[in-house]
Amino acid sequence: MIPLIAVAHGSRDPRSAATITSLVSVVRSLRPGLDARVSFMDLSAPRLGDVLSGLRGPVVVVPLLLGRAYHARIDVPALVHEACQRNPRLSVTVTDVLGPSPRLESAALRRLTTAGAAFDDPSLGVILAGAGSSDARANARVAAIAHRWSLQAGWAGAVEAFAASASPTVPEAVAALREQGASRIAVASWFLAPGLLPDRVYDAVLDLDPDAVIADPLGADPDVAELILHRYDEALRDSLEQTG
Repeated sequence: MIPLIAVAHGSRDPRSAATITSLVSVVRSLRPGLDARVSFMDLSAPRLGDVLSGLRGPVVVVPLLLGRAYHARIDVPALVHEACQRNPRLSVTVTDVLGPSPRLESAALRRLTTAGAAFDDPSLGVILAGAGSSDARANARVAAIAHRWSLQAGWAGAVEAFAASASPTVPEAVAALREQGASRIAVASWFLAPGLLPDRVYDAVLDLDPDAVIADPLGADPDVAELILHRYDEALRDSLEQTG
């Protein structure tokens, strides 16, 4: 089988790399025999370029990114280009990013209910917390998910909030939910792994509501692992169609 190289952003927080490693272990368990490897763009090891330098022939790189913003459009292609320039025997196909996807939403909602939030609770206001981007389209996709949840879940409301580079901020999101009648706050995570930005959101929420329900990041969830394999299979299928 053609190797699958999962590439995450990377973080100085060791929990992040550990979570990504666990996620790729789930991928391997779902597809025995697949050479699935972990890599990072920055801040964590091994770096994508270092992993690709030891390979030959066709490879599929799956960006473990929840939206198509700067890292997906600029950083990953640049790193792949550099690796191919150094290693002419390498042929790399880069898949689409993970999000948006119903599988990610399922994982986020599962984490939320595991943390103690319930559907059809009219006292509950839910924040869907994401990193935030300078790309308004990436933020809008997160907002669309929160809006759909607000209509379907039976809560007082659901709104997005971002850790950086975008609004609404956490205080703005909490205020909006209070205005909609929420007496309790819960945070659903649109983060793949723990780190600085998730902690920034969680701390801000807990400062405003110490009793808030905080869901874990998506992490090594089977739906996320299935999605990685789906992106891998899509890329292989598209490549065969183009060459056939």
